[in-house]
Amino acid sequence: MKKILNITLLAAALSISFSCSDELLQNNGVSGESQATDEFTNAQLEQGALTNEEIPAAFINGIYAQMFQTGTGGTNLNHDDFGQKGYDIYGDMLCGDMALSVSTYGWYRSEITEFQAPLDFTRGRNRMVWRYYYRLVRSANNVIQTLGGNDFTPETDFNKHAMGQALVMRAHSYFYLTQYFQKEYNATEEILPLYIEPIGSNLPKSTASEVYDLMEKDLRDAIILLNGFNRTDKVQVNQDIAKMMLAYVLGAKGGRDAEVATLTQQVINSGNYTMLASGEVTNGFSDYASPSWMWGVDITDTNELDLVSWWGQIDAFSYSYAWAGDYKAIDSDLYAAIPNDDTRKGQFYNVSTSGRYLQPLFKFFASSEIGGTSRTVTADYVYMRIEEAYLLNAEANAKSGAEGAARTSLKALVERRVPDASYIDGLTGQALLDEIYLQTRIELWGEGKSFLAMKRFKATTSRGANHLSFVGEAIPYNDERMQFEIPLDEIQNNPFISNQNQ
Repeated sequence: MKKILNITLLAAALSISFSCSDELLQNNGVSGESQATDEFTNAQLEQGALTNEEIPAAFINGIYAQMFQTGTGGTNLNHDDFGQKGYDIYGDMLCGDMALSVSTYGWYRSEITEFQAPLDFTRGRNRMVWRYYYRLVRSANNVIQTLGGNDFTPETDFNKHAMGQALVMRAHSYFYLTQYFQKEYNATEEILPLYIEPIGSNLPKSTASEVYDLMEKDLRDAIILLNGFNRTDKVQVNQDIAKMMLAYVLGAKGGRDAEVATLTQQVINSGNYTMLASGEVTNGFSDYASPSWMWGVDITDTNELDLVSWWGQIDAFSYSYAWAGDYKAIDSDLYAAIPNDDTRKGQFYNVSTSGRYLQPLFKFFASSEIGGTSRTVTADYVYMRIEEAYLLNAEANAKSGAEGAARTSLKALVERRVPDASYIDGLTGQALLDEIYLQTRIELWGEGKSFLAMKRFKATTSRGANHLSFVGEAIPYNDERMQFEIPLDEIQNNPFISNQNQ
C-alpha cells in the first residue's frame, strides 16, 4: 500500500498555528534568507525534542520531502526544478551519457547541454543547484541543533536515529555541492561556505579538505548512531546508506580505496538487498518495493507531481516533455558499446528512423501507453540501488590492487546481464578499470551516477552523433564546463565571497 510522507507533524507537536509543511520548505541556506523556525526559538525546539519525538521526526520528513518537491531550487516556473532527480539529469547530461536528441521546448538545451550555466555565473541553473543543496543543509542543521547540537549525542534510540539521518543528509548535500562546484579534489582550494548551524549570517568559503573532513565525520558518526535502526520506509536513510555515502565521499577524494572496498562489501554482505535479475532490467524502474532499491521515495497522488517531474522529463509513457518533444536518449556511442546479447541493450528504443531513437522506452516507464492517460505522477523515484555497491566495490578493489576481488564483484553483476561473463576472468590493469567504468555507465544510465563516475575515473568523454551540440568533442572530467559557478546572488549577498574570485 502506498504511504504518504507526512511533513506536518511538527505543527501538531508544538500546537502552533502556522503550517509546518510551508515553513520547512521555505527553509534554506542561501545568503540573506530567513530561517524556517522564525516563529519559535531553538531553545523551545530543543526542549520539546527531548520529550516529543514527533518534533525531530517532522523535521527529518521535511528534508526528505524537499528531495522530490517542485520549486525547491527557488523557482516557480522552471520545469526542471523538482529536487534531487532534477540534478541527477544535470549530471547525466553534462558528462554526455544522456543526450538531448530532440529539443522542442528547450529545457536543458542552452544552460546544460550547451554549457552556458557552467561558463556563466549569472545563469539561473547555478542558483538552482546551489540553493537546493543549501536548503537541505539548513534543514539538516535544524534537526541537529534541535537534538542538542553538533557535539551532543542523544540518549534515546529514536533521537539517535534522527540525528544519524540528519548527519547523512547534511553530508549528502555537501557531497553533491563538492561534485558540482569543484572540478576535482584539491585539498587547499577554497570551494564552499561550510554551515554547520542554522544561522543566518554569511560565511567565507572553506577549503575542500575542511568540507570533506566534515562529511567524513558526519558519516562516521551516523554509521554509529544508525546502528540498529530499522526504518519503516525506504525514503529514510539507514546505516547502509550512510556507508554508501561515505564510500562515495572517500572515492571522490581518492587514495582511500581499501576503505571504500570494505564499506561497500559490508553493504553487500548485509543481505538486505538483491540485484535485479536479467529479466527485471526492463521492469520500468518505477516501484520502490524493488528488492534492489536501497533508497527511494514512494510517490503518491497526494504529492501532486505532474509533468514537472523526473518522470515527465525522462519517460515517454508519461504525459509530458519526454513524450511531447524533448527527448532524452542514451548517448549513441555508449549504446553501441553495449553487447548485443546484453539484456540492458533492450532498455532502449532501437529504431534509427524514429525520432525516439535510443529513448529509454523499456527501462523507465510508468504506463503502457505512449503519452500516458494521466498528468498525475505516482511512479516512484530511485536514489540508490544495490548494484552501485557492487560496482563501487569492484572499482575500489581494482584501484587498490585487489584485482581478484574486483573481478568477483564485477562478474556478480555482469553475469546477470549477459549469457557469458567469463571474459571478466582475464581482465587486469587498465582493461579491468575500463570495463568497470563502462559497466557503471551502462548499468546506472539515467540514474544520476555517470557524472560522479566520470570524476572518480578521471575520464574524458566524447558525445555521440545523437547529441544536438558538441558532437565528437573530447571533454575531460576537469573541464571548466564540468563545474557550476557560485551564483550571482550569492556573490552579491555574501561579502566574504564577493571579494573573492570564483
